[in-house]
Amino acid sequence: MQEENKLRNLLFVINPIAGDIDKEELEDEIKTVCAEHQLNCTIYRTTGKQDPEQVKAHLGKDKYDAVFAVGGDGTVSMVGALLIGTSIPLGIIPLGSGNGLSKDLGIPQDTEEALQLIHEHVVRNIDTIDLNGRPSIHLSDLGFNALVVKRFSEGEKRGPGAYAWIALQEYINYESKFYRIETDTENFEGEAFMVTIANANAFGSNAAINPSGIMNDGRFEICLIEPFPKAAAPVLLVRMYTDNIDGSIYSRRISCRKATVYNIDREVAHIDGEPVELGEEIKVTMHPRSLKVILPIPEEG
Repeated sequence: MQEENKLRNLLFVINPIAGDIDKEELEDEIKTVCAEHQLNCTIYRTTGKQDPEQVKAHLGKDKYDAVFAVGGDGTVSMVGALLIGTSIPLGIIPLGSGNGLSKDLGIPQDTEEALQLIHEHVVRNIDTIDLNGRPSIHLSDLGFNALVVKRFSEGEKRGPGAYAWIALQEYINYESKFYRIETDTENFEGEAFMVTIANANAFGSNAAINPSGIMNDGRFEICLIEPFPKAAAPVLLVRMYTDNIDGSIYSRRISCRKATVYNIDREVAHIDGEPVELGEEIKVTMHPRSLKVILPIPEEG
């Protein structure tokens, strides 16, 4: 079973408010699977208060062979950030509304199927990047989408419908901002509707901003959507949902290993779906193959 027998002592970090599944029932399922395969199981439930410190304390007290993030993108990002540069792999049981990283990694979105990864899997290394020292595993943004993420995080409603409604409201009056970008391959200076710093492919909504990105090639992509007429918006959306954004005249992609993004207007940013303030000068660096992840066993042939 390619490496799964090496994992014996597992920590599960469960977000009790993620998804619409009964968490007590899920915990029982996790314990049952672990018992069937003679695996030790420890469960930590997030509270929203000092969770990174609490998980780090767990990691300091016991030697875990893997840590499974059970929740949405925020839970996955929090756990993954703690495991970068360690020998402990990250497992994901996706429960959020987006689940962007797990989708890009090919992890089953069905909970029952994802639970099988506890005992049947392979371990692979992927790249990570950081922005001004803050780790990013999936996608980070400046500009329009980051603003929508911020508004969404401030609201009480969740789900794709609420996100789409906020995006529509913000789009009506949003104006492109000026950026200067310097990389080890090429530079950019001008206005952009949004700037995505991509280690992966698609947002949790399945809109692919970087369809040809590879998560273990030692490079990341800066994906630009340049100013476009309002009438072009539907076509851009269709292109993203059909993996064809590179075919748009308003899309530009820079593949690089390091970059400095000058956020002249100090636009809001997000890292892996969490709104952050990064200031005017953002240093972006690559850490090749720095995170181990638990993945499905590839199908033969």
